[in-house]
Amino acid sequence: MASAAQPIPEIPDKSLFTIAEVARLTSTKPFVLRYWQNEFPTLQPVKAPNGRRLYRREDIEAVFEIKRLLYEEGFTIAGARKHLASQHGENDETPEKSPVASGHQLAPSRAHQKFLLDLHEELLAILTLLERE
Repeated sequence: MASAAQPIPEIPDKSLFTIAEVARLTSTKPFVLRYWQNEFPTLQPVKAPNGRRLYRREDIEAVFEIKRLLYEEGFTIAGARKHLASQHGENDETPEKSPVASGHQLAPSRAHQKFLLDLHEELLAILTLLERE
């Protein structure tokens, strides 16, 4: 099984990628990436102020994993979504794992991380506009 797996190409050393770059890197059509974005909560590229999708390194890794599950492992979309959710510990919060009960803080949620990255991109766009004046 491991010998049949396709090697993952090296991801260039940069923080954000366009959908066209991700499509080339992952050998996946852009319309498939847009569809997967709707189907898999783990795949959430940020939107630039101009509305373009910008994928982070973790999004590209998620695309490779989704592609492997669907095309190599034979998962359905729903099965792959459930598998990824269980890997990421989603819906796995029990009272004994509560951050309040254990005295530990949780890492930021995926939605919180996305919000912060969106905010960061918007602030960079504002800074760019201010520097031009």
